[in-house]
Amino acid sequence: GNDQVRFEVGFGALAPDLDVIAPVRDYAWTREKAIEFAERNQIPINVTKKSPFSIDQNVWGRAVETGFLEDLWNAPTKDVYDYTEDPTLNFSAPDEVTVTFSEGVPVAIDGRKVTVLEAIVELNRRGGAQGVGRLDMVEDRLVGIKSREVYEAPGAMILIAAHKALEDVTLERELARYKSGVSDEWSNAVYDGLWFSPLKYALDAFIDNTQQHVSGDIRMVLHGGSIVVNGRRSEKSLYDFNLATYDEGDSFDQSYAKGFVNLHGLSSKIAAKRDLGL
Repeated sequence: GNDQVRFEVGFGALAPDLDVIAPVRDYAWTREKAIEFAERNQIPINVTKKSPFSIDQNVWGRAVETGFLEDLWNAPTKDVYDYTEDPTLNFSAPDEVTVTFSEGVPVAIDGRKVTVLEAIVELNRRGGAQGVGRLDMVEDRLVGIKSREVYEAPGAMILIAAHKALEDVTLERELARYKSGVSDEWSNAVYDGLWFSPLKYALDAFIDNTQQHVSGDIRMVLHGGSIVVNGRRSEKSLYDFNLATYDEGDSFDQSYAKGFVNLHGLSSKIAAKRDLGL
């Protein structure tokens, strides 16, 4: 799977003089044999022959695979989940939360100062209670095999949604468009185990630069497994009410529009004339 690649590429980048010994892989052990070895040597693992799920988890999220989930038609059962409740459980009691960011980093929840870790822990709890953060997907492993994974990441998904909403009002248009592609490349590098690579370090530097104005508050409603942003405010906002309004007080000079439209569509218009033989 992917994890052996991530571990060993990381080891190679940090300590290239070390050799890696991996008995399960090198001796081609089956999952059953690996479980027997762990039980015989009292190695604590969360996989058993009775419950053969493979589970990776930390404060940022939880990933579950194998077992009956390997049949893509099988729906996840209640016992697959641990970080999240059934989205219908607290359906009558939605949770409204405000996350404050400073230069792209969460620093407060509902006005109370928190560390990044505290933010993730609290949003895991509150989002999980609303069934937020469940994903059931088939992904392409780095080694070329498709794999089904069931994820739970309530705090992560809430922070990502809030951060994106704040970037929408604080990043200049062309920078936001370009950063979207950089974010995808960053994600691919991390997924592929290149956390300590020159590419990832360079992408980090670009992304850090984009965050200097990403400060402000985002208000969201967590409800029925969904995250809905319903409020945004920032002293670094690029949103100008007087430019955006259609009502009295509009400060945008509408006479600019005619020339802009003509120039913006000129190349398409010329191509259309050619294609129509005009």
